Amino acid sequence: MISARTARIALVATLAIQIYTSFAATATAVLAPEMAQAFGIDARWIGLFVGIVYAGAMLAGLASGGFIERFGSIRVSQGAVALCAVATLVIAVAPQHLPVALAVAALVIGLGYGPITPASSQLLQRTAAPSRMALTFSIKQTGVPAGVALSGAILPGLALAFGWRTTFVIVALLGAVVVAFAQPIRAGLDVERRPNRSLSLAAIVGPLAILRESPALLALALVSFAYSATQVCLTSFLVVHLTGALGYSLVSAGLILTTTTIAGAFGRVGWGVVADRLLAPRRTLALIGVIAAACAIAMALSTPGWPATAIVALAACFGATAIGWNGVQLAEVARLAPPGAAGKVTGATSVVTFAGVVVGPPLFAFLADLTGSDRAGFAMLAAASGAAGAALFVRRAHTIAP
Repeated sequence: MISARTARIALVATLAIQIYTSFAATATAVLAPEMAQAFGIDARWIGLFVGIVYAGAMLAGLASGGFIERFGSIRVSQGAVALCAVATLVIAVAPQHLPVALAVAALVIGLGYGPITPASSQLLQRTAAPSRMALTFSIKQTGVPAGVALSGAILPGLALAFGWRTTFVIVALLGAVVVAFAQPIRAGLDVERRPNRSLSLAAIVGPLAILRESPALLALALVSFAYSATQVCLTSFLVVHLTGALGYSLVSAGLILTTTTIAGAFGRVGWGVVADRLLAPRRTLALIGVIAAACAIAMALSTPGWPATAIVALAACFGATAIGWNGVQLAEVARLAPPGAAGKVTGATSVVTFAGVVVGPPLFAFLADLTGSDRAGFAMLAAASGAAGAALFVRRAHTIAP
């Protein structure tokens, strides 16, 4: 029997770790306009950086299951945070004539970001009360928008005051603090680790068979492909769209991004309550996708003449949906996974999730570069989210268990 205290500690620890890794992974997107000038590249091509991040995350997420079983969820998470911190230091010292260093840093951030969700799912599947599964996972997943919100609120001001390179050094130092914070609670939470667990290629790819053999899990993974592409494109390109197309300052755009991600955090908790008490998770996810598609269409149609209040309201609604879906989806994956296998199964589904993230930002950047406007990219997001949401509405209820 898991005590309520243990459950709270597990949730707080996984939430703090998620906040930091999201904060570090988003820092480059927030500071893209400043960095672009230094490296002589178009700010829109931050999409390529984001794509590399999530390519690394996709590989690391799939491979993380065996490491989680052997070393424990918290120890794996500590290592992941350390990788993100090291990568931000690489960005801080990268020579201006060597933009390839950014690609290396992006890959390392991805290797750190990928294991976080499988590790937390493994821990929370064991410690969360079944009646609060969607809400618990949703609260933990608020760490993603919370980290983005902190990036948008804090980093532009730090960059203007101290320069973007010093800002990345500060991000790295915060990672060291998070690793130290997790150490005292590690022994009490990593009680199910198996130090003699062997690591092999077969063990890494094995969870994909579980995904392939379960229509319900496969459907959840495919939905996450479209929704994750929409989410990461929103957080990666909103500042660029606001400063480039709508004429906002970097600080103002950063604050709107903060509003967007705060709304996403509240959305995750709210949708978790809806999925636990009001609608089946499948219906909840469908509704989220349709609303996000409508927001993407509105963002594509936005002009500099729109009132600031309308832009802020639109961004908040977009965030509440495009960012709010993840906790419901992850809770369903953990619920449908075999006992003790949530980490491995989540790692397998994350391959599909991160594939959407890998494809989305570079495609958004390509469409924006081809048309000279971000509007085509937002139209693409509307099509992806709308199609996924509509598909969930029309599929038979037994496809995904309520």
